[in-house]
Amino acid sequence: MNIPFLDNWLNRREKEQGAGLAAALADDPEGVAELFSECEMLRVQARAAGLELDESQASLEALDQLMPRWRRDPEAVPWLGNDAGFYLGTVIIRTIPGAGWRVWPNGQPVIRLASGRELNVIESGVSWAMTGSPELSQAYAEASEG
Repeated sequence: MNIPFLDNWLNRREKEQGAGLAAALADDPEGVAELFSECEMLRVQARAAGLELDESQASLEALDQLMPRWRRDPEAVPWLGNDAGFYLGTVIIRTIPGAGWRVWPNGQPVIRLASGRELNVIESGVSWAMTGSPELSQAYAEASEG
């Protein structure tokens, strides 16, 4: 069903949310980066498997090796995927010089590399949680190439 005024309202809300996150990131980039790095659901899953996430490339490789038990709960997968994307982004910005968070106009947080290339790490994280591909370590390797 096409309801033009509803489409306009939804588009405006999307832009407002994106502007709010972009403003927060501009005002306090370290605070927002810290918030994005929490990834509580992912950390709980990793801890249950005996893995402590230390925001290193090696931790991404270890996550790729976990048995994906979360796939049994289809409601948990998108949430865990978001966390995986935020964790991937956290590792990238803490280990690759010049990388940082940016917000697209639609409100989607992404990583911008020093080269100007932008990575939708949330999309990568959700795909990893759902299918195991791309591996988080592979996404990191591609980011480190610039």
